[in-house]
Amino acid sequence: MRKLTLGLVMLFSIAILPSAVYAQTNANQQVADEIIAMVKAQWAAETADPTNSAEIFKTLADDYTEFNPSYSTRLDGKTVVVNLAKPSGTSTRVASEMLNTKVQVYGDVAILSYNFAGVRKNKDGELTPWRAKSTRVYARLSGKWKLVHSNFGADPLPEN
Repeated sequence: MRKLTLGLVMLFSIAILPSAVYAQTNANQQVADEIIAMVKAQWAAETADPTNSAEIFKTLADDYTEFNPSYSTRLDGKTVVVNLAKPSGTSTRVASEMLNTKVQVYGDVAILSYNFAGVRKNKDGELTPWRAKSTRVYARLSGKWKLVHSNFGADPLPEN
């Protein structure tokens, strides 16, 4: 009887394991889709109106931190990042793409990493490529995904 019970438990476990894995994979894909959509919405807001900081940075947590190649130190706080990101009028975003996109989900934390490929247009209408290695860390805070940290690294062209 004990062997039969053990066998049934094992059979039941094997039977439900694939559905549990599928459910987790499906949930992770939904989070990944939501995170990617948030970034693309931020880019669209920046393209539509680069002066609308409230819309562009609405997903940033108040204690957001950032590393980027323009500054030698970490930027601490949403207020600092918003103040430093004010449009200069020297160039505008024309195109933005995520390449090699990966989202890793760990409960209420999601990590998005990708290679950024974009195009900027300067005040004279000249187009220049724009590249970066990017990582964004999100946390689900009070039921909403918030961007808590980013690292935007230089992505130099390879030498021949």
